[in-house]
Amino acid sequence: MARDYYATLGVEHDATDAEIKKAYRRLARKYHPDVNPSEEAAEKFREASVAQEVLTDPEKRRIVDAGGDPQDPGYGRGAPGGFGGGGFGDIFDAFFGGGATGGGPRASRVRPGNDALLRMELTLEECFSGVQREVTVDTAVLCDVCDGTGSKTKADPDTCPTCQGQGQVMEIQQSILGRVQVARACPRCQGTGEIIPDPCEECAGDGRVKARRDIPVNIPAGIRDGMRIRMSGKGEVGPGGGPAGDLYVEVNVAEHPCFVREDDDLHVTVHVPMVDAALGTSVDVGMLDGSTTTVAVDPGTQPEAVVRVKGAGMPHLRREGAGHLIAHVDVTVPTDLDKRSRELLEELQNRSGETAGVRTTENERSGGLFSRLRGKFGR
Repeated sequence: MARDYYATLGVEHDATDAEIKKAYRRLARKYHPDVNPSEEAAEKFREASVAQEVLTDPEKRRIVDAGGDPQDPGYGRGAPGGFGGGGFGDIFDAFFGGGATGGGPRASRVRPGNDALLRMELTLEECFSGVQREVTVDTAVLCDVCDGTGSKTKADPDTCPTCQGQGQVMEIQQSILGRVQVARACPRCQGTGEIIPDPCEECAGDGRVKARRDIPVNIPAGIRDGMRIRMSGKGEVGPGGGPAGDLYVEVNVAEHPCFVREDDDLHVTVHVPMVDAALGTSVDVGMLDGSTTTVAVDPGTQPEAVVRVKGAGMPHLRREGAGHLIAHVDVTVPTDLDKRSRELLEELQNRSGETAGVRTTENERSGGLFSRLRGKFGR
Protein backbone atom coordinates (compact mmCIF):
# COMPACT_ATOMS: atom_id res chain seq x y z
CA MET A 1 0.00 0.00 0.00
CA ALA A 2 1.33 3.43 -0.95
CA ARG A 3 2.46 5.64 1.91
CA ASP A 4 0.52 8.82 2.63
CA TYR A 5 3.23 11.46 2.32
CA TYR A 6 0.73 14.26 2.86
CA ALA A 7 -0.28 12.77 6.22
CA THR A 8 3.38 12.36 7.17
CA LEU A 9 3.86 16.13 6.88
CA GLY A 10 0.35 16.98 8.07
CA VAL A 11 -0.63 18.95 4.94
CA GLU A 12 -3.59 18.84 2.57
CA HIS A 13 -3.36 17.28 -0.90
CA ASP A 14 -3.54 20.73 -2.53
CA ALA A 15 -0.73 22.15 -0.39
CA THR A 16 1.73 24.45 -2.12
CA ASP A 17 5.49 23.87 -2.14
CA ALA A 18 5.87 26.66 0.40
CA GLU A 19 3.36 24.98 2.75
CA ILE A 20 5.10 21.61 2.34
CA LYS A 21 8.51 23.09 3.16
CA LYS A 22 7.07 24.95 6.15
CA ALA A 23 5.56 21.72 7.52
CA TYR A 24 8.86 19.91 7.02
CA ARG A 25 10.80 22.59 8.91
CA ARG A 26 8.32 22.34 11.79
CA LEU A 27 8.84 18.56 12.05
CA ALA A 28 12.60 18.90 11.58
CA ARG A 29 12.83 21.21 14.59
CA LYS A 30 10.98 18.56 16.62
CA TYR A 31 12.64 15.34 15.42
CA HIS A 32 16.11 16.31 14.19
CA PRO A 33 18.77 14.05 15.80
CA ASP A 34 20.55 17.09 17.20
CA VAL A 35 17.36 17.97 19.07
CA ASN A 36 15.88 14.56 19.82
CA PRO A 37 18.35 11.64 19.90
CA SER A 38 15.71 8.88 20.27
CA GLU A 39 15.35 6.18 17.61
CA GLU A 40 11.67 6.99 17.18
CA ALA A 41 12.51 10.65 16.45
CA ALA A 42 15.20 9.61 13.97
CA GLU A 43 12.65 7.49 12.09
CA LYS A 44 10.10 10.30 12.02
CA PHE A 45 12.76 12.74 10.79
CA ARG A 46 13.72 10.33 7.99
CA GLU A 47 10.05 9.92 6.97
CA ALA A 48 9.52 13.68 6.97
CA SER A 49 12.65 14.21 4.86
CA VAL A 50 11.53 11.63 2.30
CA ALA A 51 8.00 13.07 2.20
CA GLN A 52 9.33 16.58 1.63
CA GLU A 53 11.62 15.38 -1.17
CA VAL A 54 8.82 13.46 -2.90
CA LEU A 55 6.13 16.14 -2.66
CA THR A 56 8.37 18.98 -3.87
CA ASP A 57 9.36 16.99 -6.98
CA PRO A 58 6.58 17.51 -9.60
CA GLU A 59 7.08 14.12 -11.26
CA LYS A 60 7.16 12.17 -7.99
CA ARG A 61 4.17 14.08 -6.66
CA ARG A 62 2.26 13.20 -9.83
CA ILE A 63 2.94 9.51 -9.11
CA VAL A 64 1.73 9.92 -5.53
CA ASP A 65 -1.47 11.69 -6.66
CA ALA A 66 -2.08 8.85 -9.13
CA GLY A 67 -2.04 6.35 -6.22
CA GLY A 68 1.53 5.13 -6.61
CA ASP A 69 4.57 5.26 -4.40
CA PRO A 70 7.78 6.46 -6.08
CA GLN A 71 9.77 5.14 -3.10
CA ASP A 72 8.53 1.59 -3.60
CA PRO A 73 11.22 -0.53 -5.34
CA GLY A 74 8.48 -2.59 -6.98
CA TYR A 75 6.56 0.36 -8.37
CA GLY A 76 6.35 0.07 -12.17
CA ARG A 77 8.23 -3.27 -12.20
CA GLY A 78 7.68 -5.33 -15.30
CA ALA A 79 10.73 -5.05 -17.50
CA PRO A 80 13.36 -7.70 -16.84
CA GLY A 81 16.40 -6.38 -15.09
CA GLY A 82 14.45 -3.81 -13.11
CA PHE A 83 15.11 -0.09 -13.35
CA GLY A 84 16.92 2.42 -11.25
CA GLY A 85 19.98 4.57 -10.91
CA GLY A 86 22.07 6.57 -8.59
CA GLY A 87 19.04 8.46 -7.25
CA PHE A 88 15.28 8.81 -7.53
CA GLY A 89 15.55 11.00 -10.61
CA ASP A 90 17.48 8.30 -12.45
CA ILE A 91 14.98 5.65 -11.38
CA PHE A 92 11.99 7.51 -12.75
CA ASP A 93 13.80 8.76 -15.81
CA ALA A 94 14.50 5.16 -16.62
CA PHE A 95 10.90 4.15 -15.89
CA PHE A 96 9.21 6.83 -17.96
CA GLY A 97 11.83 6.67 -20.71
CA GLY A 98 11.41 2.96 -21.33
CA GLY A 99 13.01 1.16 -18.38
CA ALA A 100 16.41 -0.34 -17.80
CA THR A 101 16.11 -2.68 -20.72
CA GLY A 102 16.91 0.21 -23.01
CA GLY A 103 13.49 -0.14 -24.64
CA GLY A 104 13.09 3.61 -25.11
CA PRO A 105 13.57 5.08 -28.59
CA ARG A 106 17.20 5.64 -29.42
CA ALA A 107 18.34 9.02 -30.58
CA SER A 108 18.53 9.55 -34.31
CA ARG A 109 21.94 10.43 -35.71
CA VAL A 110 20.26 12.52 -38.41
CA ARG A 111 18.03 15.19 -36.86
CA PRO A 112 16.26 18.32 -38.12
CA GLY A 113 18.04 21.63 -37.63
CA ASN A 114 16.88 24.51 -35.51
CA ASP A 115 14.89 27.48 -36.74
CA ALA A 116 16.54 30.91 -36.75
CA LEU A 117 15.11 34.38 -36.12
CA LEU A 118 16.50 37.66 -37.42
CA ARG A 119 15.14 41.20 -37.17
CA MET A 120 15.19 43.68 -40.01
CA GLU A 121 14.42 47.41 -39.86
CA LEU A 122 12.52 48.86 -42.81
CA THR A 123 11.29 52.29 -43.76
CA LEU A 124 7.62 52.92 -44.37
CA GLU A 125 8.53 53.58 -48.01
CA GLU A 126 9.99 50.07 -48.30
CA CYS A 127 6.85 48.60 -46.76
CA PHE A 128 4.75 50.57 -49.24
CA SER A 129 6.49 49.38 -52.38
CA GLY A 130 8.03 46.08 -51.28
CA VAL A 131 11.75 45.48 -51.53
CA GLN A 132 14.41 42.78 -51.67
CA ARG A 133 17.02 42.93 -48.94
CA GLU A 134 19.88 40.64 -47.97
CA VAL A 135 20.49 39.30 -44.49
CA THR A 136 23.76 37.82 -43.28
CA VAL A 137 23.37 34.64 -41.25
CA ASP A 138 26.00 32.72 -39.27
CA THR A 139 24.60 29.20 -39.24
CA ALA A 140 25.29 25.52 -39.85
CA VAL A 141 25.27 24.42 -43.48
CA LEU A 142 25.61 21.06 -45.17
CA CYS A 143 29.22 19.88 -45.38
CA ASP A 144 30.09 19.96 -49.07
CA VAL A 145 33.01 17.57 -48.62
CA CYS A 146 30.95 14.59 -47.43
CA ASP A 147 27.53 15.84 -48.63
CA GLY A 148 26.22 15.61 -45.08
CA THR A 149 27.03 11.92 -44.58
CA GLY A 150 29.77 12.66 -42.04
CA SER A 151 31.91 9.99 -43.71
CA LYS A 152 35.12 10.65 -45.61
CA THR A 153 34.14 7.97 -48.14
CA LYS A 154 30.40 8.77 -47.88
CA ALA A 155 29.84 5.24 -46.60
CA ASP A 156 26.86 4.21 -44.48
CA PRO A 157 27.39 4.31 -40.70
CA ASP A 158 28.24 1.13 -38.79
CA THR A 159 26.36 -0.32 -35.86
CA CYS A 160 27.92 0.81 -32.61
CA PRO A 161 29.87 -2.16 -31.15
CA THR A 162 29.57 -0.85 -27.59
CA CYS A 163 25.76 -0.84 -27.37
CA GLN A 164 25.06 -3.17 -30.32
CA GLY A 165 22.92 -0.49 -31.94
CA GLN A 166 20.63 -0.02 -28.92
CA GLY A 167 21.89 3.47 -28.15
CA GLN A 168 21.98 2.61 -24.44
CA VAL A 169 24.27 0.78 -22.08
CA MET A 170 23.43 -0.69 -18.68
CA GLU A 171 25.17 0.30 -15.47
CA ILE A 172 24.88 -1.02 -11.91
CA GLN A 173 24.69 1.75 -9.34
CA GLN A 174 24.17 1.93 -5.62
CA SER A 175 21.09 3.79 -4.32
CA ILE A 176 19.20 3.90 -1.05
CA LEU A 177 17.13 1.06 -2.48
CA GLY A 178 20.21 -1.09 -2.94
CA ARG A 179 22.05 -2.04 -6.11
CA VAL A 180 19.96 -1.07 -9.13
CA GLN A 181 20.41 -1.15 -12.86
CA VAL A 182 20.05 1.98 -14.98
CA ALA A 183 20.11 2.64 -18.70
CA ARG A 184 22.49 5.35 -19.93
CA ALA A 185 23.02 6.82 -23.35
CA CYS A 186 25.94 5.03 -24.97
CA PRO A 187 29.02 7.26 -24.58
CA ARG A 188 30.54 6.05 -27.84
CA CYS A 189 27.63 6.79 -30.20
CA GLN A 190 25.87 9.40 -27.98
CA GLY A 191 22.73 7.30 -27.97
CA THR A 192 22.31 6.95 -31.75
CA GLY A 193 23.35 3.30 -32.04
CA GLU A 194 25.55 4.17 -35.03
CA ILE A 195 29.12 5.34 -35.54
CA ILE A 196 31.00 6.80 -38.48
CA PRO A 197 34.07 4.59 -39.07
CA ASP A 198 35.91 7.21 -41.16
CA PRO A 199 34.78 10.67 -40.03
CA CYS A 200 35.00 13.49 -42.54
CA GLU A 201 37.92 15.76 -41.68
CA GLU A 202 35.98 18.88 -42.63
CA CYS A 203 32.97 18.38 -40.33
CA ALA A 204 34.38 15.76 -37.90
CA GLY A 205 31.54 13.41 -38.79
CA ASP A 206 28.74 15.85 -37.96
CA GLY A 207 27.65 16.32 -41.58
CA ARG A 208 27.53 20.11 -41.21
CA VAL A 209 29.89 23.02 -40.79
CA LYS A 210 29.59 26.61 -39.62
CA ALA A 211 29.39 29.19 -42.39
CA ARG A 212 28.25 32.74 -43.08
CA ARG A 213 25.58 33.13 -45.74
CA ASP A 214 23.97 36.11 -47.45
CA ILE A 215 20.31 35.28 -48.02
CA PRO A 216 18.00 37.45 -50.15
CA VAL A 217 14.69 38.26 -48.50
CA ASN A 218 11.69 39.39 -50.54
CA ILE A 219 9.65 41.92 -48.55
CA PRO A 220 6.09 42.08 -49.94
CA ALA A 221 4.31 45.40 -50.32
CA GLY A 222 1.95 46.14 -47.45
CA ILE A 223 3.89 44.30 -44.74
CA ARG A 224 3.35 45.63 -41.22
CA ASP A 225 5.52 46.21 -38.19
CA GLY A 226 6.07 43.02 -36.17
CA MET A 227 5.19 40.62 -38.97
CA ARG A 228 7.49 37.70 -39.72
CA ILE A 229 8.53 36.31 -43.06
CA ARG A 230 9.08 32.54 -43.03
CA MET A 231 11.79 31.20 -45.31
CA SER A 232 11.44 27.43 -45.38
CA GLY A 233 14.68 25.46 -45.19
CA LYS A 234 16.88 28.52 -44.72
CA GLY A 235 17.63 27.87 -41.06
CA GLU A 236 20.27 25.67 -39.49
CA VAL A 237 21.14 22.32 -41.07
CA GLY A 238 20.58 19.53 -38.55
CA PRO A 239 23.11 17.10 -37.05
CA GLY A 240 24.13 14.32 -39.39
CA GLY A 241 23.21 16.49 -42.36
CA GLY A 242 19.56 16.54 -41.28
CA PRO A 243 16.98 18.82 -42.93
CA ALA A 244 17.44 22.51 -42.31
CA GLY A 245 15.08 24.45 -40.09
CA ASP A 246 13.31 27.61 -41.16
CA LEU A 247 14.54 31.19 -41.10
CA TYR A 248 12.15 33.82 -39.75
CA VAL A 249 12.73 37.49 -40.50
CA GLU A 250 10.81 39.85 -38.21
CA VAL A 251 10.08 43.30 -39.60
CA ASN A 252 10.55 46.45 -37.51
CA VAL A 253 9.28 49.61 -39.22
CA ALA A 254 11.01 52.91 -38.46
CA GLU A 255 8.93 55.94 -37.49
CA HIS A 256 8.03 58.21 -40.43
CA PRO A 257 8.30 62.01 -40.19
CA CYS A 258 4.95 62.65 -41.92
CA PHE A 259 2.74 59.58 -41.89
CA VAL A 260 1.30 57.42 -39.13
CA ARG A 261 0.05 54.01 -40.19
CA GLU A 262 -3.13 52.48 -38.77
CA ASP A 263 -3.87 49.09 -40.33
CA ASP A 264 -3.64 49.97 -44.03
CA ASP A 265 -4.65 53.62 -43.62
CA LEU A 266 -2.13 56.45 -43.64
CA HIS A 267 -2.78 59.45 -41.39
CA VAL A 268 -1.24 62.83 -42.18
CA THR A 269 -1.71 66.34 -40.76
CA VAL A 270 -2.15 69.22 -43.22
CA HIS A 271 -1.80 72.81 -42.05
CA VAL A 272 -4.36 75.15 -43.64
CA PRO A 273 -4.39 78.92 -43.06
CA MET A 274 -7.66 80.29 -41.69
CA VAL A 275 -8.47 82.19 -44.87
CA ASP A 276 -7.88 79.10 -47.05
CA ALA A 277 -10.09 77.03 -44.75
CA ALA A 278 -12.83 79.63 -45.19
CA LEU A 279 -12.47 79.99 -48.96
CA GLY A 280 -11.46 76.41 -49.78
CA THR A 281 -8.15 75.19 -51.14
CA SER A 282 -6.20 72.05 -51.97
CA VAL A 283 -3.04 70.56 -50.48
CA ASP A 284 -0.60 68.37 -52.40
CA VAL A 285 0.74 65.50 -50.30
CA GLY A 286 3.93 63.76 -51.38
CA MET A 287 3.30 60.01 -51.10
CA LEU A 288 5.60 57.16 -50.14
CA ASP A 289 6.19 56.06 -53.73
CA GLY A 290 7.17 59.56 -54.91
CA SER A 291 3.77 60.39 -56.40
CA THR A 292 1.52 63.27 -55.29
CA THR A 293 -2.02 63.06 -53.96
CA THR A 294 -4.23 66.13 -53.75
CA VAL A 295 -6.33 66.69 -50.63
CA ALA A 296 -9.31 68.95 -51.34
CA VAL A 297 -10.23 71.33 -48.51
CA ASP A 298 -13.80 72.51 -49.02
CA PRO A 299 -14.86 76.11 -48.28
CA GLY A 300 -15.79 76.54 -44.65
CA THR A 301 -13.68 73.62 -43.42
CA GLN A 302 -13.50 73.69 -39.63
CA PRO A 303 -10.52 72.93 -37.36
CA GLU A 304 -9.94 69.21 -36.74
CA ALA A 305 -11.87 68.27 -39.85
CA VAL A 306 -10.89 65.00 -41.54
CA VAL A 307 -10.58 64.55 -45.28
CA ARG A 308 -10.48 60.97 -46.58
CA VAL A 309 -8.86 60.08 -49.91
CA LYS A 310 -9.94 56.54 -50.77
CA GLY A 311 -7.36 54.07 -52.01
CA ALA A 312 -4.39 56.35 -51.37
CA GLY A 313 -3.09 54.50 -48.30
CA MET A 314 -0.91 51.42 -47.86
CA PRO A 315 -1.42 48.52 -50.29
CA HIS A 316 -3.20 45.51 -48.83
CA LEU A 317 -0.81 42.64 -48.15
CA ARG A 318 -0.99 40.00 -50.89
CA ARG A 319 -4.36 41.16 -52.22
CA GLU A 320 -5.75 43.87 -54.43
CA GLY A 321 -6.57 47.35 -53.25
CA ALA A 322 -5.22 49.75 -50.67
CA GLY A 323 -6.21 51.61 -47.55
CA HIS A 324 -7.09 55.29 -47.40
CA LEU A 325 -5.16 58.51 -46.89
CA ILE A 326 -6.74 60.32 -43.94
CA ALA A 327 -5.80 64.00 -43.75
CA HIS A 328 -6.37 65.79 -40.44
CA VAL A 329 -6.90 69.50 -41.05
CA ASP A 330 -5.04 71.85 -38.73
CA VAL A 331 -6.46 75.35 -39.27
CA THR A 332 -3.82 77.94 -38.42
CA VAL A 333 -4.79 81.39 -37.17
CA PRO A 334 -2.44 84.29 -38.06
CA THR A 335 -0.74 85.86 -35.05
CA ASP A 336 1.39 88.63 -36.61
CA LEU A 337 -0.92 90.92 -38.62
CA ASP A 338 0.09 94.05 -40.42
CA LYS A 339 -2.24 97.06 -40.53
CA ARG A 340 -3.91 96.22 -43.86
CA SER A 341 -4.50 92.58 -42.88
CA ARG A 342 -6.12 93.66 -39.65
CA GLU A 343 -8.38 96.11 -41.52
CA LEU A 344 -9.51 93.37 -43.88
CA LEU A 345 -10.26 90.97 -41.06
CA GLU A 346 -12.19 93.65 -39.16
CA GLU A 347 -14.22 94.32 -42.30
CA LEU A 348 -14.93 90.60 -42.62
CA GLN A 349 -15.92 90.49 -38.95
CA ASN A 350 -18.40 93.34 -39.42
CA ARG A 351 -19.90 91.76 -42.55
CA SER A 352 -20.29 88.31 -40.96
CA GLY A 353 -22.37 89.59 -38.09
CA GLU A 354 -21.03 86.82 -35.85
CA THR A 355 -19.89 87.51 -32.30
CA ALA A 356 -18.10 85.45 -29.68
CA GLY A 357 -20.32 83.79 -27.12
CA VAL A 358 -21.42 80.58 -25.44
CA ARG A 359 -22.80 77.84 -27.64
CA THR A 360 -26.13 76.32 -26.63
CA THR A 361 -28.40 73.69 -28.11
CA GLU A 362 -30.46 76.50 -29.65
CA ASN A 363 -27.65 78.16 -31.61
CA GLU A 364 -25.35 75.14 -32.21
CA ARG A 365 -24.72 74.09 -35.78
CA SER A 366 -25.14 70.41 -36.55
CA GLY A 367 -21.85 68.61 -35.93
CA GLY A 368 -20.31 71.59 -34.17
CA LEU A 369 -17.94 71.56 -31.21
CA PHE A 370 -20.75 71.64 -28.63
CA SER A 371 -22.37 68.59 -30.21
CA ARG A 372 -19.04 66.78 -30.24
CA LEU A 373 -18.45 67.57 -26.56
CA ARG A 374 -21.94 66.37 -25.67
CA GLY A 375 -21.33 63.14 -27.59
CA LYS A 376 -17.98 62.60 -25.87
CA PHE A 377 -18.79 63.43 -22.26
CA GLY A 378 -22.55 62.74 -22.12
CA ARG A 379 -25.29 64.99 -20.83
